[in-house]
Amino acid sequence: MISGRLKLLRVVTLVFVASTSVYAEWVDPTVLDACPGYKVENARSEGAKLTADLLLAGTGCNVFGTDVAKLALEVTYETDARIHLKITDPSTQRYEVPESVLPRPKASDQVNPKSATIHFNYTTSPFSFTISRTRTSEVLFSTGSHPLIFEPQYLRLKTDLPEEANIYGLGEHTDPFRLSPYNTTRTLWSRDAYGVPSGTNLYGNHPVYFEHRTTGTHGVLLLSSNGMDIKINNTESAGAMTLEYNVIGGVLDFYFLAGSETDPNEVARQYAEIVGTPAEVPYWSFGLHQCRFGYNNYVDVADVITNYSAAGIPLETMWTDIDYMDRRRIFTTDPTYFPIPKMREIIDYLHDHDQHFVLMTDPAVPYLPNEGYGPYDRGTTDGIFMKMPNGSQALGLVWPGVTVFPDWFNPKTQEYWTNEFEMFYSPETGLDIDGAWIDMNEPSSFCVYPCIDPFAQAITQGLPPNRTTPAPPPDVPILGGWTDPNMHKRSTGDTGFDIDNPPYNIENAAGALGSLTANVTSVHENGLVMYDTHNLYGTMMSVATRNAMLARRPGQRTLVITRSTFAGAGAHVGKWLGDNFATWDQYTESISGILSMATVYQVPMVGADICGYAQNTTEELCARWAMLGAFYPFMRDHNDDTSIPQEFYRWPVVAQAAKNALEIRYRFLDYIYTAFHQAHLDGTPVLRPLWFNYPQDPVTFGISLQYFFGSSLLVSPVTAENSTSTTLYLPKGRFYDLATLMPIDSPGGNVSLSNVSFTEIPLHIRGGVVLPLRASGAMTTTELRKKPFEIVVAPSASGEASGQLYVDDGVSISPSETTEVTMTFKNGRFDTKGKYGYRTGVNIQSILFLGVGIKPESVQVQVAGKMMSMAESPFVHDASSQTLNVTVGQLLAGDISVVIQS
Repeated sequence: MISGRLKLLRVVTLVFVASTSVYAEWVDPTVLDACPGYKVENARSEGAKLTADLLLAGTGCNVFGTDVAKLALEVTYETDARIHLKITDPSTQRYEVPESVLPRPKASDQVNPKSATIHFNYTTSPFSFTISRTRTSEVLFSTGSHPLIFEPQYLRLKTDLPEEANIYGLGEHTDPFRLSPYNTTRTLWSRDAYGVPSGTNLYGNHPVYFEHRTTGTHGVLLLSSNGMDIKINNTESAGAMTLEYNVIGGVLDFYFLAGSETDPNEVARQYAEIVGTPAEVPYWSFGLHQCRFGYNNYVDVADVITNYSAAGIPLETMWTDIDYMDRRRIFTTDPTYFPIPKMREIIDYLHDHDQHFVLMTDPAVPYLPNEGYGPYDRGTTDGIFMKMPNGSQALGLVWPGVTVFPDWFNPKTQEYWTNEFEMFYSPETGLDIDGAWIDMNEPSSFCVYPCIDPFAQAITQGLPPNRTTPAPPPDVPILGGWTDPNMHKRSTGDTGFDIDNPPYNIENAAGALGSLTANVTSVHENGLVMYDTHNLYGTMMSVATRNAMLARRPGQRTLVITRSTFAGAGAHVGKWLGDNFATWDQYTESISGILSMATVYQVPMVGADICGYAQNTTEELCARWAMLGAFYPFMRDHNDDTSIPQEFYRWPVVAQAAKNALEIRYRFLDYIYTAFHQAHLDGTPVLRPLWFNYPQDPVTFGISLQYFFGSSLLVSPVTAENSTSTTLYLPKGRFYDLATLMPIDSPGGNVSLSNVSFTEIPLHIRGGVVLPLRASGAMTTTELRKKPFEIVVAPSASGEASGQLYVDDGVSISPSETTEVTMTFKNGRFDTKGKYGYRTGVNIQSILFLGVGIKPESVQVQVAGKMMSMAESPFVHDASSQTLNVTVGQLLAGDISVVIQS
């Protein structure tokens, strides 16, 4: 019930999106700030923990329900840099993100709050709190004059921010990487977001933000999977900026991260301590992937493979979308268009040529009782599908027609999913995939809300769709007549809850909470309700799929790419950015997308659909995008069946652009593989916005069209259509143009480039690094691993540089042997030191020193304690490029030193 004074001040704005309604909820903030809030009683401190009761401090506002009279506050200093604050209703068991989905980090028993780097302080009445830096007393988070509101289906907590604060995160979204301070609402509620429109909720949910200041970087996570609006605004009063959480259920479960006063990477590492460090992926997964929704039959798939080879473009992994399925049913193949013998022939061909294969698997299982469809029958027998409150199966509408959805909370579902994967993807009788692609797992449903009759809607929408092309003959020769002799061996039911239409309407772009998704009233086996768990569905499917893939090849890493993610997903899977459009805007927006996932959310194996998923691309856009995509961690060309084919070989300019960029990408593959290994160890980001490397340079804070691939390769793509020029920003310091290798000592400012052809992308090496590169690219990553190394030393202006190299077998979860090398350069001396357990079998061919303006008098090379002669280790100085190339020609199996004497 809304109190009288609020009725006139609550405004509901109706917006029409795709024939559904979005209610953008707004209540005058001055009125909410006049609510009584709570007062603190019975505060108790014991060691690193504070507990207290919060009692309603007056007559409740009852904005979207009845204010809870008594709350419980618990504040724990879990580490010197992390505070965990939790506000709950002790009178009832409210929903929280289950530990089974996101295990909580353990608190240290050695923390002394007085020596922690951040500090919690509170005001008794009305209750408010601040988080501040201990050393400087700088306030990082303050609820100030904004009272806490805590109701059954509405929680509100609000903090003041500095004017024009630099806020990053709160995704998934296609908004700028640095969020606008003006009237921004970030809605978290998973939806099938075709076209990935800006300003709306998309596929995944990451309720975390990093705030950067010249005085440091910190982070805040609200661990909640309930739907929410997070509002950022600077219009409420002059010079003031606020961030407000509006959550439709659960509890307030905050983690505050101190980050660092000097190194933004530290806040990313601290966040990884909560959600987990990223899973390591196979070496091969960094190669080029190709897919299309619209390969009509097995001949189309085979032709793409041979066409890439003929064009000389390295294709690592071939993908197939849902086209392969029989009537869009998962765990089937169309016996006429994609017969299993022909698909097995394709897969065996790929494996014989050191290439790989990935297939799509959706979560929705066709509802086919008494029709002999095994996946449905076995799931029904095991009782693993989502159910309605009355116990019937919860129905939706997806590609195969009426469907049911696996309940990932059911303890039998993992065994069911693993068994389906084992049977359908059997190396002996099925399709021996190397990775998995999971889609539609928000979960998506085509059934128009309120979905009273999905069977009638299936008929109206023509699901499953009929094929529109003739089937190929069953004996069409493919793959150049290749044959493989081994081929045939081969909760809430609480009274007063309105689940379908909660009193506070988040800005879900699909409309009602249950619109175009699984029914939010459906119930899990453990009693939880989809209203609370909806945002977890994609990540829970991701975990189950990864486990199923690991069971197929025990001990080996796998690649799983998902569409929907929640906090912690990166510890299991990678992510593609969804169904984008072939537009210049979405080409540039993809940079913010990959930065958010890789830098903030700890999901580094990420990429957008190169050249655009929907609408027709152009030769110029595809060429530019192929080069930008070469510096996504996950590189895949993919588009839909209503658009023109866009494989890289279809245009000469695109083919050349792809070759050029892939040559660089493959040469840098061990560099980025090393970065991924470091991310797996401690959460250090594999992509970085410029301000991560230059935290004191305010110009970098808003840059979203440039970024660092790894720690040190600056990517600055041309972003304007019909242009061969671009302006990029080089922070103060030493850089090297990758194309010319010439040094650039930047004072900190813009650099304009012209004549950047459609087959070039501007790239610069940040001074002060040593890069472990391969001497050349290759057609497959297997071939690449046989290429020798070329070590590139790019000193800073002070003449120093450092770097790392990590090598293992590229596939084992726990490699038995590894090679780990630290490389340094100082005072004219280069040294490698490390352990060399994994035998690469390749040489360090040469060491290339950049920025050497004058030819040295001598160069001495020492390998494994033995000095090499000039004949064994000649050097070449190029005055025009200021490079010094020292031949080494020794196995990567021991320490090396090079002394340059001028």
